[in-house]
Amino acid sequence: MNTRKNAGGAVADTADATSSPGAPKRQGGTRRAGSSGSASERRDHLVKLAAELFARKGFQATTVREIADEAGILSGSLYHHFDSKETIVDEVLSTFLKDLIGRYRAALDDSSDARTVLSEMVRIGFSTLEPHRAAITVMQNDWNYLRSLPGDRFDYLIKAEDEVERMWIEQIKRGQAEGLFRPDADPKLTYRMIRDTIWVAVRWFRPGGRLNTATLAEHYITVLFDGLGTGERTGQT
Repeated sequence: MNTRKNAGGAVADTADATSSPGAPKRQGGTRRAGSSGSASERRDHLVKLAAELFARKGFQATTVREIADEAGILSGSLYHHFDSKETIVDEVLSTFLKDLIGRYRAALDDSSDARTVLSEMVRIGFSTLEPHRAAITVMQNDWNYLRSLPGDRFDYLIKAEDEVERMWIEQIKRGQAEGLFRPDADPKLTYRMIRDTIWVAVRWFRPGGRLNTATLAEHYITVLFDGLGTGERTGQT
């Protein structure tokens, strides 16, 4: 997968770039990002806080000042770690896609039949709902906006999407060639239905609830391959 581009770019929300003695400080139990730990740990903490804000409010609506307030630091301090909001969301999305595609590739390296590989890809997809919940939400809500930004910084989103689609479609076609999947199923349409089922689940799935992601995946695999109806297929809708 092509890694993100670390272009400098203009600093977003320039009004927030200068520390202000009167800037509000977040009260309560939020950990101050600069209070302890290594620079890398502080940076990771800021990325996680920002990702949650992006997911909750939307990338466009979230300001640098709000990210800093969430972290309990002044806005200017945030610029010691990131040059812009775009750099933060870049890291959120590229980390998710690198993990997802890397695991898909590993599944494809398995010599098992297409049904086994496709089942594993379904499990991988559902398993990302918890660790990458914010990134998936941002991908759904802000995809078009990020792609509309000038320059080629977010071109990797399209390249990643194309690679993922190709991997799924190739496995569906392989399953058809092996006689495991229905030959009349449209591979691209089938992939898109599977994709949307997995990613839209991020909107209603709640960690710690009655179902975990592994259970969701197994239920979906059962419905995907065994169907919902009983008895012989009639071919009628």
